[in-house]
Amino acid sequence: MVRRRIPKITDLAPLMKFKAPELNARKRRLDAALTIHDLRKIAKRRTPKAAFDYTEGAAESEISLARARQAFEDIEFHPAILRDVSEVSTGWDVLGAPVALPFGIAPTGFTRMMQTEGETAGAHAAAKAGIPFSLSTMGTTSIEDVKAANPAGRNWFQLYMWKDRDRSMALVDRAAKAGFDTLLVTVDVPVAGARLRDKRNGFSIPPALTVGTVLNALPRPEWWINFLTTEPLAFASLDRWSGTIGDLLDTMFDPTVTFEDLAWIKAQWPGKIVVKGVQTLADAIRLAELGVDGIILSNHGGRQLDRAPIPFHLLPQVVREVGTDLEVHLDTGIMSGADIVAAVALGARFTLVGRAYLYGLMAGGEAGVDRAIAILAEQITRTMRLLGVNSLEELEPGHVTQLARLSPIARPAGIPAPR
Repeated sequence: MVRRRIPKITDLAPLMKFKAPELNARKRRLDAALTIHDLRKIAKRRTPKAAFDYTEGAAESEISLARARQAFEDIEFHPAILRDVSEVSTGWDVLGAPVALPFGIAPTGFTRMMQTEGETAGAHAAAKAGIPFSLSTMGTTSIEDVKAANPAGRNWFQLYMWKDRDRSMALVDRAAKAGFDTLLVTVDVPVAGARLRDKRNGFSIPPALTVGTVLNALPRPEWWINFLTTEPLAFASLDRWSGTIGDLLDTMFDPTVTFEDLAWIKAQWPGKIVVKGVQTLADAIRLAELGVDGIILSNHGGRQLDRAPIPFHLLPQVVREVGTDLEVHLDTGIMSGADIVAAVALGARFTLVGRAYLYGLMAGGEAGVDRAIAILAEQITRTMRLLGVNSLEELEPGHVTQLARLSPIARPAGIPAPR
């Protein structure tokens, strides 16, 4: 028989401690976000559809993006037990200078369209976290203003080579004079990808107002108030543009750029140079021979060629072939700190996050970016501890198995099989 009694007040008191309510609504919702997916849900509620879809979307059927994210889910970790992991170091040197975490903020365009604080929020948050911030050619904050937001930290400038070479190199010169230490040359945009969400939404600069966009904006007054009461949206590196995004990209970008042009750019840049958008082993080898400092395995977040190679799948073979000649970095599909740990274990020296950062920005401005960085940092530290490692240097391929979901039936002639 279970013996029962009437509880005493002294017994109940320890069970009746109430948490003090958080009166700051932004802090309350950000504190409740435990994952990047949580930040995404908040961002979707607070951002008009056209701006959110520009961040969220990819090219055509969005298969490349889905596969990239699935690739990170299709891994198996192999933890070591009985290791002292009371102390964990999440930093090391990247491109000759220290970083506090093995990821940085990727270059993103139209950022103030997502949330009015834009690149300034990202650069300031990166400075606080001790990680690099990358400014896009299509950014909406000037090179000089980003430097002012991150004066002592690491700033990288991402270059699209335009048909007007003089204007392109004038931007490069400005970035060098402002003290940006690394140039990211993006090479996977000879023309714009078919970003169908943007076309269906009529996404343009300035935004095209329709009955649908107005109705969608009604429950999001803060976004519109910020948009209408701050500096008009414009590209920091361009004259004002009135038209669709695809038209802008096709007007600007140069489909004739070659390896010789890349060598010419490299000769004029005083800092480190990294090539972004590498998608084959053959191109990685050729870039190593050219003497660049690093490459970023990337399919542009799935926003260019749909059904492009999965960067995370390319990583092991590229590291084996060129990892001693240059640094191999990675982006596309990263949504957690565990994804970043897996990439480092398989040889990536660094990773870049784009959508994960923008979800935080849309969810809460600079405080939201801080929260996104904190979430990823917490997940990295916890994953490392559970794997039984104390530092990034201890991560190695034996910690990760890439599980096979997609495998080629027949490999095209001239493309070597992974080793």
